[in-house]
Amino acid sequence: MLDLSRLRALHAVSVHGSVAGAATALGYTPSAVSQQITKLERETRTTLLERRGRGVSLTEEALHLVDAAQQLLAIVERTETVLEERRGLPTGRLTIGAFASAGRGLLPGVLAELGRDHPALDVRLDEVDPHLSVDLVAKGVIDLAVAHDWDIAPLPAPEGLAQAVIGLDRCDLLVPAGHPLAGREAVRREELARERWICPPPGTVCHDWLTRTVRTAGYEPDIRHRAEEHHTQLALVAAGLGVAMIPRLGRGTLPAGVVAVRLDPVPERRLYALWRTEAARRPAITAAVAALQTHGAAAGLE
Repeated sequence: MLDLSRLRALHAVSVHGSVAGAATALGYTPSAVSQQITKLERETRTTLLERRGRGVSLTEEALHLVDAAQQLLAIVERTETVLEERRGLPTGRLTIGAFASAGRGLLPGVLAELGRDHPALDVRLDEVDPHLSVDLVAKGVIDLAVAHDWDIAPLPAPEGLAQAVIGLDRCDLLVPAGHPLAGREAVRREELARERWICPPPGTVCHDWLTRTVRTAGYEPDIRHRAEEHHTQLALVAAGLGVAMIPRLGRGTLPAGVVAVRLDPVPERRLYALWRTEAARRPAITAAVAALQTHGAAAGLE
């Protein structure tokens, strides 16, 4: 008999690409995950992981087991959903993946409400990029994702996932206090052709959105500084090193030396919750989505 917890560990290594990544996702130590894989290798009498430099790769036999593990984990999830539905109360573990500014500006209140109103529910938060969160939900690594896309860069959702809109988050142009645009009520994108930009690194949703936005105005952005965190971007703007477009959710109070100017038209990103259709009847999913929408409205999402 194959042990489900060991199959789950192998599946996590496949999804996250490393033993360390699997350990973080499962809440184990890397040593514990390695031990699970070693036991599974003894049970199956086959090699499952091969060393590749500092990392590992899965053998063909391991990939076969990963496919089987995904099917078994889906069966377990459906069974747990039925039991939870029959009880009529949110119970069990619910892992929510959210991008950084949602984790900061939206999830604290949501997690507190769910913990207070549903003590039998074990809710956990993982901070993940929107590009990754959708796939992690589809593969069963997390139960619910808070993702976002932009008006000009929609994020496609794969088959087998359901979604609900949480709200629209607006974005402002942030400039140094002494900037010529700081006193303006509104600025059009065409007026920003000569600005020096501060934005997230390439490959992120916000970087892709910024480059597409300014290109629609007919020019290529002059990106001088790249920083992942909004607070770092704000510090660079305050130092007079460039301008940035930053959403309002989770942004907090602007530091001294930074002024927000409305863009015309106003850029918007859509926040939504995603979950597997197989788990749609879980009371935990229903409660979490309702809490996200309630706190989204309270946070100013339209």
